[in-house]
Amino acid sequence: MPTIIIAIDQGTTSTRAIAFDSTLTPIASAQRELRQIYPAPGLVEHDPEEIWTATVDVVRSVIAKVAAAPKDIAAIGITNQRETTALWDRATGAPIYNAIVWQDRRTADFCDRLRNAGHEPKITAKTGLLLDPYFSASKIAWLLDNIDGARSAAQDGRLAFGTIDSFLISRLTGGREHVTDATNAARTLLFDIGRGAWDSELCDLFGVPASILPRVTDCAGEFGMTAPELFGSRIPILGVAGDQQAATVGQACFAPGMMKSTYGTGCFALLNTGMNRVTSRNRLLTTIAYQFNGKRTYALEGAIFIAGAAVQWLRDGLKVIATSADVDALAQRADPAEQVYFVPAFVGLGAPHWDAHARGAMYGLTRNAGAAEIARAVLESVGYQTRDLVEAMHADCPMLTEKETVLRVDGGMTASDLTMQFLADILGNPVDRPQIMETTALGAAYLAGHAAGICPDLDGFAKTWQSEHRFLPQFDTVTREWKLSGWRDAVRRTLTRA
Repeated sequence: MPTIIIAIDQGTTSTRAIAFDSTLTPIASAQRELRQIYPAPGLVEHDPEEIWTATVDVVRSVIAKVAAAPKDIAAIGITNQRETTALWDRATGAPIYNAIVWQDRRTADFCDRLRNAGHEPKITAKTGLLLDPYFSASKIAWLLDNIDGARSAAQDGRLAFGTIDSFLISRLTGGREHVTDATNAARTLLFDIGRGAWDSELCDLFGVPASILPRVTDCAGEFGMTAPELFGSRIPILGVAGDQQAATVGQACFAPGMMKSTYGTGCFALLNTGMNRVTSRNRLLTTIAYQFNGKRTYALEGAIFIAGAAVQWLRDGLKVIATSADVDALAQRADPAEQVYFVPAFVGLGAPHWDAHARGAMYGLTRNAGAAEIARAVLESVGYQTRDLVEAMHADCPMLTEKETVLRVDGGMTASDLTMQFLADILGNPVDRPQIMETTALGAAYLAGHAAGICPDLDGFAKTWQSEHRFLPQFDTVTREWKLSGWRDAVRRTLTRA
């Protein structure tokens, strides 16, 4: 029986493949960085062909590393940067333009017009989302209206839309499949998460022809077979989930009230609310955590657009560190008497503020403040923003958060003990870092392995989760509240709309 599962983790800054054995232990990996394209301030794009080439490359690399024959590979699972939008020609598979990345703000004015026309409550009621450029629908509209011939081609049925999972599945299957899973569909502003179906009224509102939308299915199931010429034989694609939902699965947050937060380019916190679709009163998102056998499990989500990307800014923009790993040592040299606040609104502010026009700002600078103080402020901004999300979740769902919240964390920034300790300090709650840090890929591998029949059920998988380190809060209440008051003042000064 084949026992190897390959997870494709197509993220914002890189494309990776990780091979797992039947116990879901990582045994090989390969990674390629992804070029970021910035046509203008606030605009972010990726080259879909670059994503595709890197995906094939990393999968072939891990197959070679484990010396696996095609018959040894049980399944492929895919997890992806969500909301990033691609349109391609159905006949050739060729993209009509670069993919517009989830961080992109080019449709902010378009979303403002729809909001001012009173459409947001209806959109939120159906999708659980807010009207923001972050999501796919306005990006699709921009592509159809700004790329020559795109709208007529879409209306003629010659174009296909997809988030990156759907684009990769189409390419991997030689164009035979146009499909996505419920978690990715739920991030488009076009999907009714209560009915579990595309919504014709929303499609009309955004001017998106329903014919370009993919088929929607469970997170674990049959998504197609890879073309044999790619990897030597056909391999089934059996698991798909957006990156944050895959991390939720990988962190085994299957019980209502469990919470995880992923710190990569951005930061995304999800609170499992079970079968109960909680409507946020604090501008959080209601989304699908995962879907099995047609049954949806819901979550409250808070999205922070900039987390690890701010460390990259210190490295590539300010050039105060040579590598991202150097940030801890620099931040530790900060003068404790200096209190600098950094609000990383490079591409607007996400939850719970949702201000697409806000831009990054720094407060509390004195003549004595320097690179070390700025580095510390960058790391602390992650903790402050997470605290804002957790407070909103507690307010929206008090019954699920009456007990002490233990936050399960993952993503590249969690390697920083300094950042994770501050996170625990400012939350006033424990923070658990797992033994297997690649939880996003792990979630995708589990979904595929479960569908292949070689991984246990949810309860069995949850029993395998283990903590590598628990960070306990050390701040007293006075210190915590003093620091939070300064953060709240900094955010208030940064917002462009009250």
